[in-house]
Amino acid sequence: MSGSERVVLVVDGNSLVHRAYHSQARTGFRSGEGQPRWAVRGLLSQLVAAVDRVGPDAVVVGFDDPESSLRRTTWPSYKAHRTDKPSALVEQLARAVEVIGELGIPVVVPSGLEADDVLASVARQAPLAGASTVVVTSDRDAFGLIDSHTRLLRVINGGVEASPMLTPERLVMMLGVRPEQYPDFAALRGDPSDNLPGVRGVGPVIAARLLGALGSAEVAFADLESGGGRVVEAVGPTVAARLAEPGARRAWELNRAVMTMHTDVPVDLDAGRLPLATAVVRQAFLTHELHWTTAAALRALAHEESEDPRPPSIPLETGWPPSHQPRRHKRLPVKTVTDQLSLF
Repeated sequence: MSGSERVVLVVDGNSLVHRAYHSQARTGFRSGEGQPRWAVRGLLSQLVAAVDRVGPDAVVVGFDDPESSLRRTTWPSYKAHRTDKPSALVEQLARAVEVIGELGIPVVVPSGLEADDVLASVARQAPLAGASTVVVTSDRDAFGLIDSHTRLLRVINGGVEASPMLTPERLVMMLGVRPEQYPDFAALRGDPSDNLPGVRGVGPVIAARLLGALGSAEVAFADLESGGGRVVEAVGPTVAARLAEPGARRAWELNRAVMTMHTDVPVDLDAGRLPLATAVVRQAFLTHELHWTTAAALRALAHEESEDPRPPSIPLETGWPPSHQPRRHKRLPVKTVTDQLSLF
């Protein structure tokens, strides 16, 4: 990934709004008309932090289609255990789409698909346009998108500033698998949050050991059909016997199918070029009473220097460390950005 390469930041809007909905609920922030807005506020703050940290040339934000789901239609068990979203969350997801669009940032809500499919599409299409990608999400589903053209900023506790920037090498350090192996890793392990049980008795440690020895789940299942000598050597006879059960391969195949992301969502990588309009950025952030963040937003999104309007007595709105000081908009070299971060 060249430091002179154009960088596209693609943000999982659903993931960050959900995270802010829970982490910022204690603030109870509402609009002047009494509408809940704390999750929208959190999304805006984290968007600025991500742009400030990465220094991209363009930004795209993806959201799930709230009306239909191709995956649920094809596989009715997918997320079937989830209860309906609270009305305050549904309302803020819809408002977040509007606010990001009003800023001038492209919002992609693919019909029947999810924000993950937008992330995958940008990661696939950016290299064809001579660009690299930084994916911003709190979900691990996108780990498989990491490659020489794509880094992943996984938002965890502490927000963007405290979150790891993952590269292929760092994913191996963290999980013991390469990015191209991650779909098999996830399918073997399963994902209870999406109602996708994994292979019985195969957790992340066993999955990593199996893939490290055989390369892929397909090779492992083929080995089992011919006696399973390599699988037994890798994970032992007990796990090998479980993997040889008919239901094991079916669970893996189902999970792989459901988890596969679409990479053909139409995305205009030039539409979200920075800088954005100064007046529009200022209005959006002041409307949500992000007074301190407004200065950072103007620098990061509009490339406009401004005095910090926050008196010292006003607390930070984003959960950033008190030591954080507003910075000039400047893209750090790729090596500097990735090497200075801890994994978790």
